[in-house]
Amino acid sequence: MSVTRGIGRGAAVRAGALLAALLLALPLGAQELTPVGLWQTISDVDGKPKALIRIREVQGELTGVIEQVINPEKRDALCDLCPGERHNQPIVGLTILTGARREGERFTGGKILDPDSGKLYSCILTVIDGGKRLQVRGFLGFSLFGRTQTWDRRE
Repeated sequence: MSVTRGIGRGAAVRAGALLAALLLALPLGAQELTPVGLWQTISDVDGKPKALIRIREVQGELTGVIEQVINPEKRDALCDLCPGERHNQPIVGLTILTGARREGERFTGGKILDPDSGKLYSCILTVIDGGKRLQVRGFLGFSLFGRTQTWDRRE
């Protein structure tokens, strides 16, 4: 009888350890990648870092604000080409992303502002490379007619 108990306990210990390992692994596998965080944009023109954008989620919608402009000569710049209430607002602190919501693995339905041109685009955000990078696709009308930037996560 003691042999049966020994085998039973060993099997129970192994099963318990396996169950604990599976439960600990669940949050890692179940984590959804999100654009929430701090991102560094890269210039399409020269490939150099351009700005830091902080993306937050409020009631299921993403909002992105310029926290820092990398080029010291442009840190005090105003958005002189921006439309409406954003016109002549400081670039630092400017909200450039609004309204994107999760749709599967992407965030869609939002708008993104290009402060250099003052143009407002529809956008799709896709987190890639295990959360290290963010593809930001801006477009007018159909997503086929647009361009994609890749931003790097900073935190």
